[in-house]
Amino acid sequence: MTGDLFEILITAGFWAATVRIVSPLIFGTLGELICERAGVLNLGIEGIMTMGAMAGWMWVYLGGDLWGGILFAAFIGAMFGFLHAVFTVHLGLSQHVTGIGITLFASSLSYYIFRMMLPDVTTPPKIVPFQQYPIPVLSDIPVIGEAFFNQTPLTYLAFFSVLAVWYVLEKTPLGLAVRMAGENPVAVEAQGIDVLAIRTGAVMVGSALMAIGGAFITMSAFDAFFFGMINGRGWICVALVIFSSWRPGRALLGALLFAGLDALQVRAQQLAGAQIPYQFFLMLPYVLSIAAMVVMASRTRYPKALLVPFRRGERV
Repeated sequence: MTGDLFEILITAGFWAATVRIVSPLIFGTLGELICERAGVLNLGIEGIMTMGAMAGWMWVYLGGDLWGGILFAAFIGAMFGFLHAVFTVHLGLSQHVTGIGITLFASSLSYYIFRMMLPDVTTPPKIVPFQQYPIPVLSDIPVIGEAFFNQTPLTYLAFFSVLAVWYVLEKTPLGLAVRMAGENPVAVEAQGIDVLAIRTGAVMVGSALMAIGGAFITMSAFDAFFFGMINGRGWICVALVIFSSWRPGRALLGALLFAGLDALQVRAQQLAGAQIPYQFFLMLPYVLSIAAMVVMASRTRYPKALLVPFRRGERV
């Protein structure tokens, strides 16, 4: 069986599946990372991804175009981010409680809207999703080409987003302001910058990315929306942020690790047959990822002002 697993690891199909699985995780993890670098924990991610999945899919189902659906999902996500920021950034309420409330509210609302719009549907209706777009020349490279350069445009956007978020956070004045809002907001205020505005904007942008991650699932990975399809991906993204030490590059590596384990467990089930219960393989990516994150978390330095409410004029 070990030899069979090694053969799986060197096939283009395995890596192509890994790239498809990792794409929504990239969007969600980057979104959570931006929120937390600004000092705000956003546990609304699971619900925001669910709402993004439904909103983007519904836009296309009702006659809109695919990119319009992505923009609409991002807008809806940003609005939930604004709601989260009102309670946590401006009113200083518990970020844990508010985030869980957002998750419950957004998830329930998405299911309610779906049922109201399509009350008599028993089988999830389908749309025409994003199609694979092979990049000339690069897609012809053996194994790597099929895996990484024969994907949908949203997958390319996900990987590009890692570079974009890294550049903005590390190389621009705006990124410095976001990072300092999560480290030392008093110093940011001393420079005449509105900390509340920075945090609110970061949460809105981060939530928009989370919603795009949800929309990826219904508009690129699948072609329909159904209940429970996010399936805990939001919580995995929260853990990946800790694993990455709040760095976009490490976040990508962590997401690839989880996605690779997830793709591998499906194929391992087929190799094992009925000899090992399939539930063992289903839990394997989560167990191994949690173990890796526990090790990394012990060495992690989190943003100092994370979870700490900021009030204008207040000195700590």
